[in-house]
Amino acid sequence: MSNAENYSIFYLIAGDGNSAPAHRNAESDAIRDAIDSARGTSGFVWVHFQGDVNFISSSTQSIGLPGPVTRIISAQETRPRCTVVDEGAVVILRGVNLNEGAEPEDMISIRVWLERGLIVTCAIRQLLGVSDICEMIETGRAPLSPAQLAGQIALRLADRTEPVVASLNEQVDDLEEMLEDDASRISRATLADIRRTAIILRRYIFPQRDALTTLVIEELGWIDQRAMSQLREAVDRVTRLTEELDALRDRAQVIHDQIMDERSERMNRQMLVLTVVAALFLPISFLTGLFGMNVGGLPLEQNPFGFAIIVAAMAVILILELLIFRWMRLI
Repeated sequence: MSNAENYSIFYLIAGDGNSAPAHRNAESDAIRDAIDSARGTSGFVWVHFQGDVNFISSSTQSIGLPGPVTRIISAQETRPRCTVVDEGAVVILRGVNLNEGAEPEDMISIRVWLERGLIVTCAIRQLLGVSDICEMIETGRAPLSPAQLAGQIALRLADRTEPVVASLNEQVDDLEEMLEDDASRISRATLADIRRTAIILRRYIFPQRDALTTLVIEELGWIDQRAMSQLREAVDRVTRLTEELDALRDRAQVIHDQIMDERSERMNRQMLVLTVVAALFLPISFLTGLFGMNVGGLPLEQNPFGFAIIVAAMAVILILELLIFRWMRLI
């Protein structure tokens, strides 16, 4: 599927799963005619719009979607949710951005309207999960209902997210191994990037579980059992991803805490060494300062062995201090 803006495609899918060839960038009248022809049959129409929000808004209005639905799915900013409108439902999901040069955590929203005989999906940017569904349909493996197609989209989004989460797990595994060998080799920037990615992914994946759960529990009459099973499977997959991201975040926090503990311990050891050195030389410095005063009447000033006596006294003091520090287990 193209990544160009203002792009549309629709499929007319029969009840047995056979699909007419894809219609790309079709006029609104042709799309409405296809929707009308599918009503009252076991088939359905899937319409996908890709482009900016103005294009999505005008396109969904032109094919006859209700005003509240159009406003929801053409919003500039969206979060995963499910809203039932009359006999249909608006479902907003998010998928990882696997387009070239993009960051996976820069997630792409897909806005879905589904009702009996019709499913409309919209995205501002290309989403590979949608491309997967197009490939399925064009190879003769089309879903049999709008709800099944929605379930397939949710599962494909999970499929695309799982390798990203697995990659984060591998990076954390590597950091944990490095922590056992030498914590100083761990880059705090790398660790922070992993934590940031996990937090962003979880921020959108967790409410996605709630959105899919809402669609399941609403029990709309036109959602068949196979679609219900797919939606429940998608809920389970998203729940597992959420739990893995929670575990990732916790593991990264533990690594961060251990790094900070080791650095604090190393700094404390260094401070202890400096303190011991300063304490060792403090009495000696006092003696050298005392006997170095340029005044008369200093002890041992006229004694030929005065210097040797002072040096010996300082050596004795130093030895006594070392013994005391040793007894106090400071060295």
